[in-house]
Amino acid sequence: MWSLKKEKGVPVYVSIIELILSYIKNSDLLPGERLPSERKLAAYFQVNRSTVVHALDELVALGWIVRKQGSGTIVNEGKWGISTTPRTDWRRYLEQNVFAKVDPYTEQIERLIKQSDHDVLDLYTGELPLDLIPSFSFPPLTWKHFLEEEQQDDLGYYPLRQAISNETEKEYGFSLSPESLLITSGAQQALFLILQVLLQSGDSVAIEDPSFLYALPIFQAAGIRLYGVNMDQEGIDLLSLEKVIRQHRVKMVMVNPSFQNPTGKTMSMKRRKALVELCQNYQIPILEDDVFAKLNFVPSDKIQPLKKLDPENVLYIGSLSKILGSTTKIGWLSAPTSVNQQLAEARKMMDFSLSIFPQLLANLALTDENFPTKVLSLKQKLEQRGKAVFQLLDQLPEWEVTMPEGGFYIWAKWKQGKLEQKDWAIFLQERLLIAPSFFFSENQDSIRINFSRVDETNFPLFETKLREITKKMSMDSNRL
Repeated sequence: MWSLKKEKGVPVYVSIIELILSYIKNSDLLPGERLPSERKLAAYFQVNRSTVVHALDELVALGWIVRKQGSGTIVNEGKWGISTTPRTDWRRYLEQNVFAKVDPYTEQIERLIKQSDHDVLDLYTGELPLDLIPSFSFPPLTWKHFLEEEQQDDLGYYPLRQAISNETEKEYGFSLSPESLLITSGAQQALFLILQVLLQSGDSVAIEDPSFLYALPIFQAAGIRLYGVNMDQEGIDLLSLEKVIRQHRVKMVMVNPSFQNPTGKTMSMKRRKALVELCQNYQIPILEDDVFAKLNFVPSDKIQPLKKLDPENVLYIGSLSKILGSTTKIGWLSAPTSVNQQLAEARKMMDFSLSIFPQLLANLALTDENFPTKVLSLKQKLEQRGKAVFQLLDQLPEWEVTMPEGGFYIWAKWKQGKLEQKDWAIFLQERLLIAPSFFFSENQDSIRINFSRVDETNFPLFETKLREITKKMSMDSNRL
């Protein structure tokens, strides 16, 4: 009776649920009848006991079985006529939720982060550590002050938009007028609005390979098809991009040209100009993600935004979250006025209201007379930490690495080929948390390190862990 047919592509626990449900519905299991123990079911199905427990928990939640102290697991007999009334199987609905599908490796990383053990080194989290986030002194503000603030319209708080416009003018020498700026609750809200308003299910989008966009579930949820385009040292490969554009009728090109996440690469000016020209020829808009813009280690005039090269064809996303912390949730989108108006209207219809509170604080930070000095200090500390991590990796012959020109990610490629599951497990065993390349691509030969989280205090621990991991992986590679 307890014979499980395992189907390819179907989780084993789901197959167990379906099997037990079929027995109940066909009266092979009757109300009040006791199921075999979890241990016996695991043996019958030749699976881990935890898989059986998962399946039984789902059936309990659906009301088909109950657990009774001292009696084990039995088919529900209470109010049988009611309990057998067809019920919504929420599990089937939830299985379609792309936002709930978490990679097992991510789950293990997050579990270790929550433990907060002193020997866990978190270089995975994509945020600055608290000790690097600039601190600002704000004037006394009352709740009434926020309630009375009337300078916010559908595009966001006007003084903040003006401050962003001024910063762009000082940094790059070109103007983003306040009317062209839409304040968003972080960069991802800007991206979400673009997917909802400018694209539709089935549309194709070209992105860099690897790219952090590959890991975002919002594309799958919106039905957008992503096509990765290989990169070289100058950025996205334009011959490959043109081929993808022709083959898949690409509707938009999305790039992160400065201090790219995850590789840390910076697109050359020659490549930027050629990318703009290519997309102009095909009349395809470019989405430029420039959230690391102010964390540059080289002069700004050497890294001109695509938006400056082609103001009308480039949608430009910026953010303060990488400087002031993710809880700030302040981003912005610069687009043609007609586009921003449509995006703002869509946000209003979806009731994604934007709080005045973080906008006021962001404006106070941007207009603080010490803001430039504090950002400069932050960049110097980041560069110092980045160089220390780079020099260590560069000393290890097993890794291929390049020092980024800004941001806080460094990308290290394993020279001995593809990394297997056992290799990734070594990082977890040594409690060195990094982002594996399969988060960002189909390739499995590299790691992303947030070097901002490696300071003078924990650098010796980082070095010890990295050397030990490298040694263990090399030994395994040599045995093959």
